[in-house]
Amino acid sequence: MTRKGLEGGSFKVLDDRSILNVHQAAMQVIEEVGFEVQSDIALDLFAGAGAEVDRDKHLVRLKESKVQELVAAAPSEIRLCGQDAAHDIVLGGRRVYAGTGGTALYVYEPDNNRTRQASIQDLRSIAKLVDKLDNIHLFMLPTYPNELPFEHVDANRFFAALDNTTKHVMGGVYTPEGVKNVIEMAEIVGGSPEALRERPLISMITCSISPFRMDRTYGDLLVTIARSGIPVACPAEPLCGATSPVTLAGNLVVQTVDSLMGVMLTQVANPGTPVIFGSVATSTDLRNLRYLAGSVEMGLINAAGAQMAQFYKLPFYATGGMTDAKTLDAQSGYESALTAMLCALAGANFIHDAAGLMEFAMTVCYEKYVMDNEILGMVMRSVEGIKVDDETLALDLIKQAGPGGNFVAARHTRRFMRREHYQPTLSDRASREDWEANGSRTTWQRAAQKVKEILDGSGYRLPDAVRQKVLDNIEGIVS
Repeated sequence: MTRKGLEGGSFKVLDDRSILNVHQAAMQVIEEVGFEVQSDIALDLFAGAGAEVDRDKHLVRLKESKVQELVAAAPSEIRLCGQDAAHDIVLGGRRVYAGTGGTALYVYEPDNNRTRQASIQDLRSIAKLVDKLDNIHLFMLPTYPNELPFEHVDANRFFAALDNTTKHVMGGVYTPEGVKNVIEMAEIVGGSPEALRERPLISMITCSISPFRMDRTYGDLLVTIARSGIPVACPAEPLCGATSPVTLAGNLVVQTVDSLMGVMLTQVANPGTPVIFGSVATSTDLRNLRYLAGSVEMGLINAAGAQMAQFYKLPFYATGGMTDAKTLDAQSGYESALTAMLCALAGANFIHDAAGLMEFAMTVCYEKYVMDNEILGMVMRSVEGIKVDDETLALDLIKQAGPGGNFVAARHTRRFMRREHYQPTLSDRASREDWEANGSRTTWQRAAQKVKEILDGSGYRLPDAVRQKVLDNIEGIVS
């Protein structure tokens, strides 16, 4: 049983007063401090929308009323589609989905405890693997193909995904030409430009720089994507004690302003652009100023970010499920589970980076995708909660069984046993004797067997005619 799009929100790290305080602080920053925009195109758009623009300092300030007007122009729900409609998802409200993420440079191989550089073949293989993992609901491009020239990276990353999974594909982009090529590719796969806008098979990501800065490249890219009508996420990555105040509340203010910058720019560029408010906010190891991916504070900040997105009625791109561990040990499991759980219970719409990532988001591991798929199944079961009604209370059955009775053979047990209880696909629940008889395999070894089965088996490929048309029309794709 696949659980996705369930309503979260049972965990509230912020009360209503706190949400309002964060909002008011963010509005005060936008109105009094402003934010830096290095893109001339973006500056012109903000000026045309009535913002106060200091062109010498590249600084933009807006009144709260204008901020509210621009935020309200953005859709409160966004549909992200897969090539198979069974994988369509709707972001918004408190509905929860989980996916991959990152731009990892390395792949960890647990059998030899070493890492190697990621390649384009890894992207293909990970897409094929994730296509078969039911608790990972969409595919965000997780690795960077180190061997490819920079100008061909965008098209190759998206092609590797579209050619190997029927789930929705989201990814970062690096060049204007890359954005153009990726959109053209998706139009071919979708059938036409109109069909792609009706059923967006891809979405993109552009990041702001904390605190309060939008550089020229990403400002220009964001305008281009918004004008294309393709869904776009606008996350920010403030780090406690480094690029934001060390307090979690202060970090949340910076994250809110940083992401709203992108949201507002999409709406002045193209009102109604499907845009996703986003966070990659986390804490910092102040001993060495290193980014932390597995801290519990990251889970708390992103859970709070989900509440801010719900306040603004915007879809939310959260970050959780990562670990700072270098190997597949207990730390790898508990850090991934805790941050993913906090985000999901808070009703974060798309928890990205929720599978496969480790070592400060620099590394992915095939076996960890399978392990995280198991964690996410349990997380989504937790989001579902406990349904209480006449059927589930089972009072008549309890009366019938009476003192000392049992419920093993009851029809009620057969009807509810699979949907009421998560059915693991990786966890070991055998006796010690049976476990030993099956080779005493650890969790990662069982995951490795599943990776092998999936990658050795058949997988999705684009229809031959569509695939050839992409190769004929988009330059630089390695097939």
